[in-house]
Amino acid sequence: MEGFALVGIFLVTVLGMELFAYAMHRWVMHGPGWFLHASHHRERHGPFEWNDLYAVIFAVPSITLLWLGERGGWGPQTSAVGAGIAAYGAIYFGFHDWIVHRRLPHRIVPRSAYFKRIVQAHRLHHVVESKHGTVSFGFLWAPPVEQLHAQLRQSEAGRLRRPAGRD
Repeated sequence: MEGFALVGIFLVTVLGMELFAYAMHRWVMHGPGWFLHASHHRERHGPFEWNDLYAVIFAVPSITLLWLGERGGWGPQTSAVGAGIAAYGAIYFGFHDWIVHRRLPHRIVPRSAYFKRIVQAHRLHHVVESKHGTVSFGFLWAPPVEQLHAQLRQSEAGRLRRPAGRD
């Protein structure tokens, strides 16, 4: 398989992971998987939270596909999918854990309209402390902030938390 096609598979996988992450976040993490994800909607004490197990769970398919592509004879296209999943995980970590939740120190200030919108959308997701009534489940794409504010005002399902310093 040509390199150009492999790059295409890789990029389509990274973009497709946003759809997968949205679905998992909305219907699994805020559904039957809330028992792990709830820790992410509360104040964290210490470096880890139960929600971090999702990173381990989602790494398994990536590692498996990389191994099968390289050692299992499934071919480079399988490795490209595994690498795309891993790249999305790295982007997620950088944006979500590092920049938004400041799990590592940094001085990054969102300046572009896109960057400001996704950071603010994720923070609005966290104003709800229950699994119901939340908004904005994506990580690399978010609806306009005004739309999210309107959804929060209309929601009767979620308990809004009191304003705090940083999440």
